[in-house]
Amino acid sequence: MLKGSVAVLMPVVTFLLLCGQAVEAQYSAVREGDVVRLADKKTDTVVSIAPSIGAVVFEMKIHGANIISFSPASLDAFRQRPSMTGIPFLGPWANRLDEQAFYANGKRFPFNMDLGNVTGAHPIHGFLSWAPREIVAMKADGNSAWLTTRLDVYRNPVWMAQFPFAHTVEVTHRLRNGELEVSTKVENLSSDPMPLSIGFHPYFQLTDSPRDEWTLSVPARIEYVLSSDKIPTGETRPIEQLFPTPQSVALRDFNLDHVFADLARDASGQARMSVAGKKQKVEVVFGPKYTALVVFSPTGAGRNFVCFEPMTGITDAMNLAHKGLYKDLQTIPPHQTWQETFWVRPSGF
Repeated sequence: MLKGSVAVLMPVVTFLLLCGQAVEAQYSAVREGDVVRLADKKTDTVVSIAPSIGAVVFEMKIHGANIISFSPASLDAFRQRPSMTGIPFLGPWANRLDEQAFYANGKRFPFNMDLGNVTGAHPIHGFLSWAPREIVAMKADGNSAWLTTRLDVYRNPVWMAQFPFAHTVEVTHRLRNGELEVSTKVENLSSDPMPLSIGFHPYFQLTDSPRDEWTLSVPARIEYVLSSDKIPTGETRPIEQLFPTPQSVALRDFNLDHVFADLARDASGQARMSVAGKKQKVEVVFGPKYTALVVFSPTGAGRNFVCFEPMTGITDAMNLAHKGLYKDLQTIPPHQTWQETFWVRPSGF
């Protein structure tokens, strides 16, 4: 009788175990109001994204420790007064321009300053960072959890008035093995080549030590000399003139808002940089088409962060290229797509 009972119970036990495995799936992608959370139970990592506010990553927590600096107090407050925080996208240009216009295909495109979405003598970071994104996919499987969002720039007349290249931007945030992968596709729908001078502006922090105890590793060979208004002059110098040991930079010695290029890469074309504290470390890896790096980490009270900014070109790339001072401006041919990825890899948390 006992043997028969065991035989009957075995399929039930197997079913319950399978249900338990489903409940304990490693990855999940869940929407909570305006927030999408990607989770990895095995590494206890949660990435929080706000699709309605530029699909910005505003938290990335590992065992409860947030590596994103300046997380907003609330989404409502953030929406009403968005500011550079988290991991925002910068487009249709990143960082500063040297005038209220940009150059493409030999032509000057002046901005209409009356439209209000471009401001300042040196317009900075474009106007797409906080634009609501359409959710294309939000899924999880046995290998990862991901969110794909899309921005149809060509649908907005005000944007097109300032940057008349019809294009779309699609970004996939993928969480896998405790690592955040950010892949971007830009499709040029225009009949002309489209200049590409975009990037991201991630704000990172460590929680095991203050800024003055952090060490950077910067994988660049050259630094661009900047004018007093932070625009590259076109002149370069070896990085060792700024950092005698680029692989081990004591952050306390530097007030940084610097532009770097000629990145040192491994056999796969990836460039690796990092900030390290007592035990914690955040490594950022650029794919080959992110050819420039801006490191932003100013000194001062409350500025306990460092930004490793993946850029498709240096600051003012479009205008410097027109002047013959920059030769690495990327363009997207008509009706073609550009794609590249960077990764955020925390450890020691």
